[in-house]
Amino acid sequence: MGRYLNPYNEGFAESVRSRIYVDKTGLIACMNACLNTKQKFICVSRPRRFGKSMALEMLSAYYSRGCNSRELFQGLKIENEPSFGEHLNKYDVICLNMQQFLIEAKNGEVTEYLEEEVLEEIREEYGEFLKRQNIGLANSQSLLWN
Repeated sequence: MGRYLNPYNEGFAESVRSRIYVDKTGLIACMNACLNTKQKFICVSRPRRFGKSMALEMLSAYYSRGCNSRELFQGLKIENEPSFGEHLNKYDVICLNMQQFLIEAKNGEVTEYLEEEVLEEIREEYGEFLKRQNIGLANSQSLLWN
């Protein structure tokens, strides 16, 4: 898959192989409990230097249909949860590192750059559903995932 849409699981795999890895997959069980409810919009925030990127990589590795992560989660807490297999690698995931966009955007046009990059990948995967070329990122989701 792509860099933003349905990324692979290498980042989380690297974390799991690290000597200092602490299993935080309990967060996935909490997320699974919120799927398809009014509480489905979740903000995962942490203080500076407290694992936001690792949490993002973990959630992406679990939900992204762009990879097969069953083996990666073997032996971790989430594997014992009833919802483990139900949601594993079943969803389209858009994974964004805002710091990257802030650095790479020209003339402070962060939103425009972000939309351009992400829509390029969405068109590669779902172009047949996006007939209009001038559609924005916000409107693309209503055409694709409803």
